Amino acid sequence: MTGEDGTLAGRSRKVEPAKIVESAARMFSRKGFFKTIMADIAAEAGIGKGTLYEYFRSKDDLFFAVFEQFMEKSGQAALASIRSSENSAAKRLRAVSDVVTGSWPEMKEIYSLTLEFWAAAASSRHRDRFKAAFKAGYRQYRALVADVLGQGVAAGEFRPDTPVDSVAAVLVGAWDALLLQAWFDDSFDPAASGRAFLDALLRGLCVDG
Repeated sequence: MTGEDGTLAGRSRKVEPAKIVESAARMFSRKGFFKTIMADIAAEAGIGKGTLYEYFRSKDDLFFAVFEQFMEKSGQAALASIRSSENSAAKRLRAVSDVVTGSWPEMKEIYSLTLEFWAAAASSRHRDRFKAAFKAGYRQYRALVADVLGQGVAAGEFRPDTPVDSVAAVLVGAWDALLLQAWFDDSFDPAASGRAFLDALLRGLCVDG
């Protein structure tokens, strides 16, 4: 049966919005935001364009949905790595670092999305929406790392004068920067560099050195 938009099943076909977002992420990663059109995303998702518009009013809304999914998955992965370890604060920080930087082989194909998101945060068209979301996301990420650092201080594992908020901010920034360098340089290993950096940092933070 052909739908109103000329595709099999047309507008009546029910799909999971998350699947549409995943299809959009692949297209935005391949072609970039401006070169991707809604018809590309519909074709990737295996649905008609009319069906796509039933779920998302515009390409801008769909792009932001991709961004929200990306941020949510990143946050969930970091949180899961912390919760999976019942060991010392130092080991939990290593677990976060390994999850963030060690995921590079899987992330590489879609990392261009991160560059698209940063560009959107600088554009007049998307600035307010993306800046607010980035602000909230980074605050949450920093708070998560700062909490682990604070627990290390409270347990006597880390030095009592550790500036937990500042150290957390620098760690989050360092992990971001490692992935960015890996994007530009195929020979760069963000996981190895992340581990070495964290080991050096922890030698300074730990009470027993």
